[in-house]
Amino acid sequence: FLVHSYYRVTRMQMSQKNHVDSKVSLPETSRSLPIVLMRAREAVMAPIRQMLNESGITEQQWRILRVLSESGSQDASRLAMRACITLPSLTRISRSMIDRGLIERETDGQDRRRYTVSITPNGQKIIDDKEYRDGMVDFNYEIGKAFFSYSVLRRKLRALITNFTGQENL
Repeated sequence: FLVHSYYRVTRMQMSQKNHVDSKVSLPETSRSLPIVLMRAREAVMAPIRQMLNESGITEQQWRILRVLSESGSQDASRLAMRACITLPSLTRISRSMIDRGLIERETDGQDRRRYTVSITPNGQKIIDDKEYRDGMVDFNYEIGKAFFSYSVLRRKLRALITNFTGQENL
């Protein structure tokens, strides 16, 4: 009973304190985790975007091709989640990729609303492009040299994702 009462009082005090301190200032943008992560992403993606532009594809198209190449045919919902794209965006982007012969879309025989997406040989050629692949390997090597603990950073970011979403191995 005493422990329960202590926690109830503590929660009440905290809620009263939060109510009183409702004008707590936001952290500076340089200390805001979402903004720092976005800035880091932009810094890493800038040279990759340049390589992608030379191949004539967008970041989103590259992510779709990478996921399909790595994991094979997938239903649209899983592909959207793994490629970090919303399902409506995947639907829109996939139309142009189908027109260019990079991916194929097959409607489910049981449920006409569902469909499976797979990479075509033309799409796989982009993934297998030696010049591009060599550039990516070099770029990843440079990032690794720049960060003493690049593998630790990756593990911590994966743990952050898992803690917030409950999903692993995306």
